[in-house]
Amino acid sequence: MRKANVTRKTKETGISAQLVIEGKGNAAVRSKIGFFSHMLESFAKHGLFDLALNITGDLHVDQHHVVEDTGITLGQAFDKALGQRKGIQRAGCFMCPMDESLVLVALDISGRPFVRFDGKLRKDKVGDLDVSLLEDFFLGFASALQATIHVKIMYGRSDHHKVEAVFKAFGKALCDACRIAPQAKGRTPSTKGVI
Repeated sequence: MRKANVTRKTKETGISAQLVIEGKGNAAVRSKIGFFSHMLESFAKHGLFDLALNITGDLHVDQHHVVEDTGITLGQAFDKALGQRKGIQRAGCFMCPMDESLVLVALDISGRPFVRFDGKLRKDKVGDLDVSLLEDFFLGFASALQATIHVKIMYGRSDHHKVEAVFKAFGKALCDACRIAPQAKGRTPSTKGVI
């Protein structure tokens, strides 16, 4: 079973993560940004990861440090749990509809961090989350896991539906990328021989 415990402590944030990749979608996220907690729980539920996150930080400044550092910590947890990445499928893609909204997330645990976040939201906040920070969350995650992530919000009316579809698709795509391919027989999924 692939799992990891990671703690990130800075002068701005304190974040701990407990992750089981082969989980059942059980999540317990504690943060003072309610909609962010809900999105991370949705990510774990749809990715079938068991995830516990305890998130604190300098919200009296703004949400940037907390959201970005959560992405970094979560990426570090996946990095640690995946180890040398032997036998993983490596890439995953999922197109998620949520009512009138449609979102595509494609990712590759490639050893090369990159993020393309393409999508328009009507408002600055969904619930209490500053949604301008979503790209920072994914940048933190991608840099820590050394992964390429593309997020495309194709269309939708409700910002709530669009953002929730992003996290659901992210969970599903990452689940596929982390999945062990039995026919790979533990080989590194790269023509280079390393990721």
